[in-house]
Amino acid sequence: MIAILLLAAGQSARMQGRDKLLEKVGDQPVLALLASRALAVGPVYVTLPSPDHPRCAVLPAAANRVFVQDPHMGMSASLRAGIAGLPNDVSGVIILPADMPDITEQDLAAVRQRALDTDAAIIRAATPDGRFGHPTYFAASQFPRFADLTGDRGGAVLFKHMGQLTQTVTLDGDRAVLDLDTPEDWAAYRRRP
Repeated sequence: MIAILLLAAGQSARMQGRDKLLEKVGDQPVLALLASRALAVGPVYVTLPSPDHPRCAVLPAAANRVFVQDPHMGMSASLRAGIAGLPNDVSGVIILPADMPDITEQDLAAVRQRALDTDAAIIRAATPDGRFGHPTYFAASQFPRFADLTGDRGGAVLFKHMGQLTQTVTLDGDRAVLDLDTPEDWAAYRRRP
């Protein structure tokens, strides 16, 4: 089984008091939208700051909640908690930050299918011009490497020395790198044609 891990435990520190994961895309919060898309592809686990956080209320019932003890420690804390919260029988995980509104069900399915078709340890989504982004797949063999992550750089350090075991899935446009962290990012996104 390949799980999908949505990272949603961050503090939205650059949003001037707003919660970026509760910002609407169409008629629903971006977190709810991405969770629904992910659930169409496989079992979903969502890292969250606490059981009483407003993000919990917008998630579909089928999404599994994983609470992060130290969300203020950055993305690495969310990754560590998320990996630890997965069932023992997963063969791998597709990781997606929950602030990437243009990632589609088809994008997630393409990464999942590549993982099923190959023995890649890591699969990275990229733009047509070669910029790496998300979603990213890690085989279960790589899970022990998450235990020592620190800071807010996420899993970038895990890619070092893994070139021969890494594959790429190219996504259209800038979807693989488009994340929305600030009010200005959201305003620019909403102005797009």
